[in-house]
Amino acid sequence: MNKNYYAVIMAGGVGSRFWPVSTPQNPKQFHDMLGTGESLIQNTFSRLEKLIPKENILIATNERYKNLVLEHLSQVKENQLLLEPAMRNTAPCILYSALKIQNLNKDAVMIVAPSDHFIENEAEFVRQVEIAFKACEKEDILMTLGIKPSHPNTGYGYIQFSNSDKEIKKVINFTEKPNLETAKQFINQGDYLWNAGIFVWSVKSIINAFEQSLGSMCTLFNAGNSYWNTENESKFIKDNYAKAENVSIDYGIMEGAKNVYVLPVEFGWNDLGTWGSLFEKLSKDSNNNAVVNAKPLLIDANNNMVRTTKGKKIIVQGISDYIIVETEDTILIYPKSEEQGIKQVSKDAEIKMGSKN
Repeated sequence: MNKNYYAVIMAGGVGSRFWPVSTPQNPKQFHDMLGTGESLIQNTFSRLEKLIPKENILIATNERYKNLVLEHLSQVKENQLLLEPAMRNTAPCILYSALKIQNLNKDAVMIVAPSDHFIENEAEFVRQVEIAFKACEKEDILMTLGIKPSHPNTGYGYIQFSNSDKEIKKVINFTEKPNLETAKQFINQGDYLWNAGIFVWSVKSIINAFEQSLGSMCTLFNAGNSYWNTENESKFIKDNYAKAENVSIDYGIMEGAKNVYVLPVEFGWNDLGTWGSLFEKLSKDSNNNAVVNAKPLLIDANNNMVRTTKGKKIIVQGISDYIIVETEDTILIYPKSEEQGIKQVSKDAEIKMGSKN
């Protein structure tokens, strides 16, 4: 296994569209959303461990989730955690991780990957990531993995690439979530990919990109160069992290850089952003119902997403196209067609009913 290979798992999100299972106290990456016996963060770690030494896999998360990370990833040591004392989007966290890794290994190449995605073909994922690693070892480039789109999805960002015979394509531009007509146009053009938010680069290249585009952030974090991987690192982060600009890596770096490339990939990716996206990836019964954890009796019920606590008996009759979710203290019954409203419903429920601590 290549000692220059590193990974950063981004595990600080709340996943509010998976309420009531995902909560600010215990977000979706720490749940077995797929009914496989592994939480999403455990699944992500084991996938990356097939290519990257386990001691080289860092986990970036909010400091409130420190114990949850250590509980789910018993093989991880505390010095592999990057604990954010404040929410500042993805750019500050990625710069922090790159500087920490550079302090350990100036020749490192790294992947930045979300903790909560589903990847069906893990062997193909590993093969494609290694292609990206090898390219970034040789050249000063910033890479992203672009998913070949299967339909005009309005829930994803898109990457336009320069059509060429080369396996790795030059990126022309990034587009945020488009409307349906624009998404259809992108698909028909054939030179657009879904943006999975998975990045690969050498530490040299990404730090150089930060110096060019977010110089003040570099100045802020460079003041801690003598503290990385020492007992003084956490104090420096607590004292300075919140001063960083609140900006995404896409907006702060990728959209303006000239050396951005994309590798078109197909490995059965799903961002698992909503109950509906989870429904798409689960096996179904003869009436197209997807069930996780429950012991169901479904009568005249079709196209439902059903999830309960482990082993709970649930009887559903005469309901179709619904999300039905039961946790220890909450039951949600919600139309699948309106699932984008769940995020707001979770806020309304907290205001009116209080939240579980």
